[in-house]
Amino acid sequence: MPVFKNLPAAPVAAKKPVSDTRHGITRTDDYAWFRDENWQAMFKDPSILQPEIRAHLEAENAYMTAAMADTEALQKVLFAEMRGRIKEDDSSVPVKDGPFAYGTAYVTGGEQPRYFREPREGGERTILLDGDKEAAGKDYFRLSGIHHSTDHSLGIWGYDDKGSEYFTLKVRDLATGEDRSDELANTGGDGVWAPDAKSLFYTALDENHRPSKIFHHILGERQENDRLVYEEKDAGFFMSVGGSLIDDFIYIDIHDHETSEYRLLSTKDLLANPVVVAPRQTGLEYSMTEGGDVFYILTNADGAKDFKIMQTPVTAPGRENWTEVVPHRPGTLILNHMAFARHLVWLERHEGLPRIVVRDRESGEEHAIAFAEEAYSLGLSGAAEYDTDVIRFSYSSMTTPSQLFDYDMTTRERTLLKTQEVPSGHTIDDYVTRRVFAPAPDGESVPVTLLYRKDTPLDGSAPCLLYGYGAYGITIPAGFNTNCLSLVDRGFVYAIAHIRGGKDKGFAWYENGKMDRKTNTFKDFIAAADYLNEEKFTSYAKIVAEGGSAGGMLMGAVANMAPEKFGGIIAAVPFVDVLNTMLDDTLPLTPPEWPEWGNPIESRDFYQLMASYSPYDNVDAKPYPAILALSGLTDPRVTYWEPTKWVARLREKTTGTEPILLKTNMGAGHGGASGRFQRLEEIAFEYAFAIKVAGKM
Repeated sequence: MPVFKNLPAAPVAAKKPVSDTRHGITRTDDYAWFRDENWQAMFKDPSILQPEIRAHLEAENAYMTAAMADTEALQKVLFAEMRGRIKEDDSSVPVKDGPFAYGTAYVTGGEQPRYFREPREGGERTILLDGDKEAAGKDYFRLSGIHHSTDHSLGIWGYDDKGSEYFTLKVRDLATGEDRSDELANTGGDGVWAPDAKSLFYTALDENHRPSKIFHHILGERQENDRLVYEEKDAGFFMSVGGSLIDDFIYIDIHDHETSEYRLLSTKDLLANPVVVAPRQTGLEYSMTEGGDVFYILTNADGAKDFKIMQTPVTAPGRENWTEVVPHRPGTLILNHMAFARHLVWLERHEGLPRIVVRDRESGEEHAIAFAEEAYSLGLSGAAEYDTDVIRFSYSSMTTPSQLFDYDMTTRERTLLKTQEVPSGHTIDDYVTRRVFAPAPDGESVPVTLLYRKDTPLDGSAPCLLYGYGAYGITIPAGFNTNCLSLVDRGFVYAIAHIRGGKDKGFAWYENGKMDRKTNTFKDFIAAADYLNEEKFTSYAKIVAEGGSAGGMLMGAVANMAPEKFGGIIAAVPFVDVLNTMLDDTLPLTPPEWPEWGNPIESRDFYQLMASYSPYDNVDAKPYPAILALSGLTDPRVTYWEPTKWVARLREKTTGTEPILLKTNMGAGHGGASGRFQRLEEIAFEYAFAIKVAGKM
């Protein structure tokens, strides 16, 4: 029986055909006009959006509101539940650094964090930056944090008040709380102090939203006078600037999805030109951390697909001087590393589960920190100081609230600092978490993490929210999520499909879900749905699939490939117009994305491959399930016109009766709403859609 009833007429998008010929192949796009020709300026000033486009987006929002009107009470209930699981006046455990300890806190009812510091061993807190105060009167506001100088006198803080991810940096006197005159516009949000606190380094974004330049800013000077330290000419590379814990070097990190290059600037000579460590070589990845007289380098050099750790003298960091410290072990992927005065630490994943390994730098002795649950999440935050034996890490599972530990690397003593509070209550024994494996068409086994209540019937009658991402090597952790309990407590099975394109089973798991093997990602997700149906965790008609960004591409692809296997689909900021976007090298992320997807401008083979799976290009006459697409007007990553075009074509082509809905946040970008409770309202909306589609209202 249909769950969407008495709907008004859906918006019908005008067709304005535009043809494009590449490699002798001509394609026609009826909805290309949704791309505002002045999109770069519109991201900075949304009021200049073309009226015809704005009118259509507002009509789509009105239709979406009408379709979801009967869920408004449910949305409020869901929001109240999720908010009730949050400790509203929560505070982080401060991190010690010199004479102070730094942390973040919220106040009851507050949307934004407050950054504070207190004396190292405890005492009265001083608020350094009040996010709620800075956000007052703004529809959107996102902080990039605050970074204090070595002498603890000043702080760099940044904000974005459009959702376009152009951050403005300011400099604050931490003793008085007053901002200085320095104001740096159009940055990436990161700033690094020189050791003397008289200058800083930052990344500037160009008009196409690419981090193209590193500047050196002298306090008190105007931004236009800042010295250009380095300019990246290749639009295909991302770039960021950072600093070492011991203030000896400024790192310039340049990379795409498969190639790295570091440039170093000694803080002893801030006016020098940055020195290249190892020149970029396609396929060679490396990252660096300080080690006193050496650098430790995490790299895939010499065929180390799952990475190894090398060291090199600070005085001669070139690749010819790299020597092995931690060898490559196939199947054990090293994810990141950090070094301290007496220890080298890294986070690795073995057999699909993370663990932390600590190595004594003098003796070479190693030991691991691991846990026994079937599926869990582990986070390594390390320390803010170099000369320390104590690091910090977090642990959680789908059933276990997050726990924060200090760990003494010498004595191996764990100190539990904090356990996540769930004010409304949480009984671990009421829930079950499992790791199951779905057989893929080519014989691979796809891990799927499940969470459900013990009393949920596993006879095919339970609805299921099946989440997937599968790109950029990103692994979706099996961590504690209080929000999904609102589904699980209503009888849902909550499932995460750890599909190819992530690094859940090592680097090869990523390689086999990118470029010319991208379709494995989609097939893995469908295999997960098949398994959950066959094993009666749920049934096809009760599966609501969800994914965002590159996971939104996944949603569009499986909607085309197997619409009958999903009762509904939620696609958040979905990357669905893959071919057109990868053909447009003026867009912010297109050149850096070619190593992930392929370059259809240069390659006819990649053009045809993308054309074969691009969700927008493969919408056809078939009965699509109910679909909810979510978009942000100022999103620089997945531009608003992608989901807008996709929904228009889906609505034109579907032979089914289920609605195709588009919700565009007219005041936000890729990350959605900026406040913590505003974000909960968005999740409540998505979950209300899932509950409605599953017939559980």
